[in-house]
Amino acid sequence: MASSEAEAEAAAGPEVVLPISAQKHDPAWKHCMMVRSAGRVRLKCIYCQKHFLGGGIHRFKEHLARRPGNACCCLNVPREVQETMLNSLNAVAAKKKRKQSLADDIRRITHPAATSAPQVDAVVAEMESPIHMIPLNEVLDLGSMPLEERPPETREMKGVTSNKRKKKMAVRHASTPLAHQNQQPLLSTRPAPQTQPFNQAVMALEPATTQGRHFDPTSSNKDQVYMAIGKFLYDAGVPLEAVNSVYFQPMLEAVASAGWRPEAFSYHDFRGCILKKSLEEVTAQLEFYKGSWTRTGCTLLADEWTTDKGRTLINLSVYCPEGTMFLKSVNATDIVVSPDALYELLKNAVEEVGEKNVIQVITNNSEIHAVAGRRLGETFPTLFWSPCTFQCIDEMLEGFSKVRAINEIICNAKAITGFIYNNALAFNLMKRHLHGKDLLVPAETRAAMNFVTLKNMYNLKEALQSMVSSDEWMHHLLPKKPGVIEVSNLVGSLQFWSSCAAVVRITEPLMHLLKLVSSNKRPSMGYVYAGLYQAKAAIKKELVRKSDYMTYWDIIDWRWDKHVPRPLHLAGFFLNPLFFDGVRGDVSNEIFSGMLDCIERLVSDVKIQDKIQKELNIYRSEAAGDFRRQMAIRARRTLPPAEWWYTYGGACPNLTRLAVRILSQTCSAKGYDRRHISFEEIHDQRMNLFERQRMHHLTFVQYNLRLQHR
Repeated sequence: MASSEAEAEAAAGPEVVLPISAQKHDPAWKHCMMVRSAGRVRLKCIYCQKHFLGGGIHRFKEHLARRPGNACCCLNVPREVQETMLNSLNAVAAKKKRKQSLADDIRRITHPAATSAPQVDAVVAEMESPIHMIPLNEVLDLGSMPLEERPPETREMKGVTSNKRKKKMAVRHASTPLAHQNQQPLLSTRPAPQTQPFNQAVMALEPATTQGRHFDPTSSNKDQVYMAIGKFLYDAGVPLEAVNSVYFQPMLEAVASAGWRPEAFSYHDFRGCILKKSLEEVTAQLEFYKGSWTRTGCTLLADEWTTDKGRTLINLSVYCPEGTMFLKSVNATDIVVSPDALYELLKNAVEEVGEKNVIQVITNNSEIHAVAGRRLGETFPTLFWSPCTFQCIDEMLEGFSKVRAINEIICNAKAITGFIYNNALAFNLMKRHLHGKDLLVPAETRAAMNFVTLKNMYNLKEALQSMVSSDEWMHHLLPKKPGVIEVSNLVGSLQFWSSCAAVVRITEPLMHLLKLVSSNKRPSMGYVYAGLYQAKAAIKKELVRKSDYMTYWDIIDWRWDKHVPRPLHLAGFFLNPLFFDGVRGDVSNEIFSGMLDCIERLVSDVKIQDKIQKELNIYRSEAAGDFRRQMAIRARRTLPPAEWWYTYGGACPNLTRLAVRILSQTCSAKGYDRRHISFEEIHDQRMNLFERQRMHHLTFVQYNLRLQHR
């Protein structure tokens, strides 16, 4: 090739120097000229004047680096230029090697079935266990959509883009305003609570004299109501989501049913007598909760969080199946750095609630909290300290997202959402092709949002592919916007979507478990151990090879067993009839030891301990009582575990009391919505004593009202 280039150079004739585009960033472009000679564009070395007809800048770089093989070596290149080109070539080779290694990792995730059919069958058979016969999404009625199922909108879109794309879609200019142009991707916004529509709520303000007559929705009365409420919200700076409060509709109905023209209460009424009456009502409701503590036990929750000003607060609450009761908020900025100070805070809270009522204390998962928790268990031998399960599972998902293969898939998904949400035309195209749906799905944590958004993108795959193949995308975005080619290639990549599907299958059991422990639908103590087993089984089934799935198993084990064993979760699994029935004859030593630990710790009377031991044998063998009834067998799937024991555990009264106290507990200390509640102001030392006490009462009422309607 060198000889042919030399001959071509001799016969080239006059040369025309062409400008080099500013977009060419390779360092080799600084050491060559682009010339047109004999009707062809060539690269010309500025040191030896040789011409290059093909091979591009990479071949010319090898010429300057004096690397033999694809090009002749430049004899006149300076040594520092030669070293620079060598380093550049080595960097390109290393990047290709990393990319190939990453592709191999992704291939192992997306195509793990490289093993023979008998090996796969053996793995599936090994994971066939009764523990995972009931998916956790069925327990909570989460309505999970299978990966193979697509929403009706996407099935319709499939028909639009079929017929081998012989006909392109007609060009339609976006009619929606170019809003959201500066909307940032991957920002989680909490959805507003669902309540009655605002216009239905306003109907309650119809004057009593018009009731029974047709209310004209276009009448001036309705407009006046809208305007009056709106002006109040705007002038007072009340957050507009206040109209979604569960108390908004009752307020309007109370005003409408008064039958007289109510006079506005004063500012002092709301901070005085009305606040006092509200405090009395909330306290009366909480006394009802306290009445159940002796029967079901309770969990002391220490919800630790950081304010916008950097102050660390701990909200102390008490959970029982009847509801959650907020006790107080503590400024813990100086407490959380000392195990001794944290121990004293928790010890005083346990004494306030009552040692005999508290089954467990849940805090954060740090080492300082673990030290304080172990010391608390030594002081109160009838309760357990437990780290927050919600935080543990979220840390597992965060660890998954840092695995190289999964991280690459998440970064690719962020590239798609980032481009669409930061480009007005792309955003409007997405809304049109997705029929108003969003790609981003809000979630309570960053890791959870990454995986739930990834699943949502997979379910909308066909609509996205239709979008990037539309005329508007091709003609108005593709030639003009940087990054659009990368997005188009990703959306059209089969490997990207198969990788998304694999990641969803790996993480979905943990996502269901995260939702279960944060839900207030039923106590979660009897489900966590089985949920983690199901998560491991799903990972093993997907990845097959031990060298692949052990990476994820190690993350789960390290986050779960980081501080202490968890006998409450083991006992919860043992006492949950839904799962125990599948392992009745093969209970592991770990599970049964956890059950015995709970008996010894939660039951102080040794005579009752012995009775429970005998009743355990009845439960394990179903030898007596109502355990063998067909109603009891069917109710394993429908009744919460504690209620099942109340109904069918009459033959084992002592074991039933213990089972109810264990299965009635929660596993998460995660707090509820704290927006627009002045937690930080109650710790302002500049307030006088009377004003601080009033702020304590106001915060107590506000947060407990939210917890009651959680």
